Amino acid sequence: MALAPKNQRKRFGKGELLQEAPLQPVSDISSCLNKLKKSWERNGSLAGIWENWSELAGSQLSKNCQPISLRRGILTIGASHPQWRQALQYNRSQLLATIKAAGHEIRELKIQQHHPGHKKEKGESEKNIWDKHPSRVDIHGMATCNICKRPSPAGEIALWDKCSFCRRKELFE
Repeated sequence: MALAPKNQRKRFGKGELLQEAPLQPVSDISSCLNKLKKSWERNGSLAGIWENWSELAGSQLSKNCQPISLRRGILTIGASHPQWRQALQYNRSQLLATIKAAGHEIRELKIQQHHPGHKKEKGESEKNIWDKHPSRVDIHGMATCNICKRPSPAGEIALWDKCSFCRRKELFE
């Protein structure tokens, strides 16, 4: 069984009482953030690699590849396109040496295809998309398909000159 530090023990008769640890001195938020930043860099964490990624990988690779995960010293890097994945493969040893030289404890690089989620443009919400959807009969009204002569949403007819069923049939034939 471990003993508490002396500043947390107080003698009481034949035994000891455990007291709360003394409070640490207050520090401002900038010094806390600086300590956190230094621990990222020192421990070789993914956050530290993310922060310096453009310097570590270079301008071209950093725009098209990104670190995804770091587990047990293996850094997984995702490439947005097969050509960038191939470029990472060719530069693997140089990139690993650069990352190690920066002080990160990385043993190996794992490279994989990665498609980051596309950011929605401002104003492009699901509601806005649904409001303009061509299949909305309540907004666009009804019309007759030019091919099958069945009633169809007018938005589909305006977009493809046919209903969605005829459009699908055309695409998969």
